[in-house]
Amino acid sequence: MSEDFYCDEVFSGKTPVNKVIETDHVLAYYHTKPFYPVHIVAVPKQHISSLLTLQESDNETLLELLEVIKQVAAMVTEKYGACRVTTNLGDYQDSKHLHWHIYFGEPLR
Repeated sequence: MSEDFYCDEVFSGKTPVNKVIETDHVLAYYHTKPFYPVHIVAVPKQHISSLLTLQESDNETLLELLEVIKQVAAMVTEKYGACRVTTNLGDYQDSKHLHWHIYFGEPLR
């Protein structure tokens, strides 16, 4: 996998995705290789490396991202009764582009 799956594959159109919500600056879609029965990823379209590299100039994008995460989490919770929302950092972050996982259920593997 590349360092930035989202810029290199998703936003370039090389890897098609099943969109859940798309705004001007954020995309939420079903994970292409889900770890959970319901596994959605929310990603800013602007390249931001991680939660730790956010700058004050990213605030509007971050607010839009959080609103999308909130909407997706509400949809999953309404349908399944619960969900988790996580982001990974450091060695746990496979793709070096800020992204959040919204998921429900036990791990598939």
